[in-house]
Amino acid sequence: MSNNVQTPLRFTTQQAFASRLTLATLTGRPLRISQIRPSSLTNPGLAPHEISLLRLLEAVTNGSAIEISYTGTILEYRPGLITGSALGSGASGGVIRHEVAASCTRGVSYFLIPLCLLAPFSKAPVNVLFTGPGVITSATLAGDISADTVRTAILPLYARFGISNNIELRILRRSNPGPRGKGGAGEVQLVFGHQVRLPTTLHLLNPGRVKKIRGVAYCTGVPASNNARMIEAARGVLNSLTADTYIFSDVSSAPLQPTADQASESVKTKVGIGFGLSLVAESSTGCLYSADVVSPTSGGIPPEDLGHQCAHQLLESVSVGGTVSSTAASTILTLMAMSSEDVGRVQVGRNLVSGEQIIGLGRDMKMFGLSGWGFREATDSSNDMVISVVGKGVANVSRKIT
Repeated sequence: MSNNVQTPLRFTTQQAFASRLTLATLTGRPLRISQIRPSSLTNPGLAPHEISLLRLLEAVTNGSAIEISYTGTILEYRPGLITGSALGSGASGGVIRHEVAASCTRGVSYFLIPLCLLAPFSKAPVNVLFTGPGVITSATLAGDISADTVRTAILPLYARFGISNNIELRILRRSNPGPRGKGGAGEVQLVFGHQVRLPTTLHLLNPGRVKKIRGVAYCTGVPASNNARMIEAARGVLNSLTADTYIFSDVSSAPLQPTADQASESVKTKVGIGFGLSLVAESSTGCLYSADVVSPTSGGIPPEDLGHQCAHQLLESVSVGGTVSSTAASTILTLMAMSSEDVGRVQVGRNLVSGEQIIGLGRDMKMFGLSGWGFREATDSSNDMVISVVGKGVANVSRKIT
């Protein structure tokens, strides 16, 4: 966001790669990451999904500079202005097409969550179509949540910051991880049309009680009975928590992709075959808790086991306490740090505060010049903690000049 030459902030290893690039783009601070998988004998340096994320950031910004060493183990990134899908910035017909290579092993949520954080501070609305043989819309064994969970448990949280208009996530073609967790050939479109100067200050201190549970059971290229079996198993666990439980069933055919054999280019094979379940619990105060499971690429796990596993994961997420789940905590805390110059407060579970991800996020924010966090015990009878964050008031520069 700034044209002044600044000394890059220095980080090591690929840990929190997407989070650090997002913070760098939001604050306009350049960074340098070294020792990216230096000891790997087969795949040193940046992974395919990390290179794809860099390409995405280059597409939605103007003036970004990316330098990668010959071995791929050192990256220097100087962010530009967040332009979104503005005309003349790489968008065709107002839509940016982002191709994901077949070698990508991460779910599409790996790209969606950072993109959603950048979108409110963009010059123009963000409209990105994720396509290609590497798009995986389901959850992954690498820890990525499904696109359904992003739509039902992450995007609604932006309304608490005054960002709620013209936001839509469309799952145009479903897919699951292919062999060795690679590929999927899905298709997802994110439309984020609400840009603001500053997010409003958040005060979220009342978890409330779980009043309803919603979910999506999806299967791709397998019999629809798998969905019915997952839903029945999950409801058997969740009905004791609340009777207002509804799980939608989505059945789709497997995407077709050309084979790798050049001699038979006309022959196509089915990819992205599998099934999974996404559950979201909503409390009386609008707090969201989520859980995700997906069938392994090797198979061998019946749908009933996945249904039970996802239901128990959801109960565990609720039992952690607080007003946000672990999957949404980084999004909430980042938006709080970027909001107006006031003190925002959010109540979280004690186990969440001690997690490696949250501790690392707090340290990274401090390095990027954002405010530190304050901690205190919650005033209610729970064992939760209250995190206080002073907004930095980093205004959306692109909205000012337009």
